[in-house]
Parts: sequence; structure tokens; C-alpha cells
Amino acid sequence: MKSNLSIEAILKAAIIKLAESGSESPSLDAAVLLCHVLDKPRSYLLTWPEKQLTAEMQKQFDLFLKRRLVGEPIAYITGEREFWSLPLMVSPSTLIPRPDTERLVEVALSKVSNKPCQILDLGTGTGAIALAIAFEYPQHTVTGVDIRVEAKELAEKNAKKLAIDNVEFLQGSWFEPLENKCSDSGTKFALIVSNPPYIEKDDPHLVSGDVRFEPMSALVAEEKGFSDIRIIATKALVHLEDNGWLLFEHGFEQAHDVRELMISLGYTDVSTEQDYAGNDRVTYGRYGSI
Repeated sequence: MKSNLSIEAILKAAIIKLAESGSESPSLDAAVLLCHVLDKPRSYLLTWPEKQLTAEMQKQFDLFLKRRLVGEPIAYITGEREFWSLPLMVSPSTLIPRPDTERLVEVALSKVSNKPCQILDLGTGTGAIALAIAFEYPQHTVTGVDIRVEAKELAEKNAKKLAIDNVEFLQGSWFEPLENKCSDSGTKFALIVSNPPYIEKDDPHLVSGDVRFEPMSALVAEEKGFSDIRIIATKALVHLEDNGWLLFEHGFEQAHDVRELMISLGYTDVSTEQDYAGNDRVTYGRYGSI
């Protein structure tokens, strides 16, 4: 059975509703949801505006639209988000990969050579960072760690879906699963990268936008958002190879404090890179003899 409405009519009605609900990108939201229902590319909407949906497709789209109208992130509705040109499955148990984090991947890739080495991603979530690095450097071995079982399992599914086999995922808090896995704690990494929780618990952004639906444990940290950064920077010292690099994504106002912490712990060549919007976002340093 066909729906009575064409693609063009459905899009127009959805855009009006989304705009009234406060969506910052009503046209894009409507198009993404409809393409997901149709399992077609965006070009299909322009090429076949007169096409009608089946009754079942119309029902599915209406359900998706209803969820978006109350603010649920598009990525959670469709169950996917592209990161580093890799289509990743996402779920409410993980953060939604964001474009700014691609800057962290860029800096990380610039810090390792082509020589095979071990790389560690702490707080891996969907596996986005670990998978992007593993995809670019198939000769390296990448390990991703997350405290949530659901995140670890989702990252493994993404690796399997993308056929990336030079990565493994462990469940636990920061370095603990590595220490449990290796009784002598002998694994050393040429690079450790992390996008840890770094938001203050009373930050007003936590009650607006997509963030409202994301896991607070992956967003909020004590010490004004600084506690996990401190733990990682301190414990990384015994897990880095000589002259290994540690890189963080952090809040745009935290760069100075992250640099000061790393310098006080003995890291050298400490510096900060900006994200695509010009905000301080990635800080890194090297540990060991020069």
C-alpha cells in the first residue's frame, strides 16, 4: 500500500515541524531521516520528488520524526554516524563521534612513523579514534579501552563491519585491563591518545542539544573536568615507549592547565593544536630521553 504523500510533500511538512521545534538544521535532519527510511542517497530525494512512500515507510518516518522533534540525536535514531569517512554504528551507550575529534586523529597520525608500533586509545567509545588510526596505518597494532561493556562490544562490531583487523578492544578503567592482561605490565606504546570526560558537572551545555541524550559518564569529570586527564597523564608514564607521545582532546579553556600538568610530570615538546573552529582542542607531549 502506498502513502498518499510524495517525498517532496513529506520533506516540506517535516522541515516545518523541525524548524518549529528549534532544530538548527531542519532541512538536513528531514533529509537524513527520510534517506535512512528509504535506504537511498540524498540524490534520490531530488531525482524522484514525486515518489510516494509505502504505508510502512511512512509509519517508520513518522516515528523517527517524532523522536527528533523531542531532541534525540539523529545518530541515535539512525544508529550510525560517519567519522573519518568510516560509517560507524552508534548507540546511546557511547558518545556520538564529532568532527572536532578528527583533529585529534590528524595530530595522532603525525606523531607516529611507518615503522610498526603499538598505539593505545583510552575511552574508545564507538572505537572511532582507534579505528581511524588502524585504518590509516594497517601495519600498527591499535588497542582501544572503554569502561563500558556495551561500548567495547559496539567498537568490536564496528571493527568487524569495516574489516579492520589490526585493532582490539578491552573493557576496563583506563590502564587497568592492560595491567590485568599483562602480569608484568610490559606492553609499551609509541602513542597513547584519549578523548576523556572533560566537562564540569554543572556546565549548562549538558542540558541542551544532543548532549542531553549522551552518557554523562563519558562527558563529566571531577576537578572541574580535569580529574581523568590527570589520571591518564600520570599513569601513561609507565606505559609509553621511550620518546612516546601522549595526546588529549580537551575543552577549549583547558589547554593551559593540560600543558602545565604535562610539563610538571616531565613531558617535553608540549604543545596545543586548534580544532577546525580555531579553538584550543588537542594537547600533546613526549616522554622519555631525547
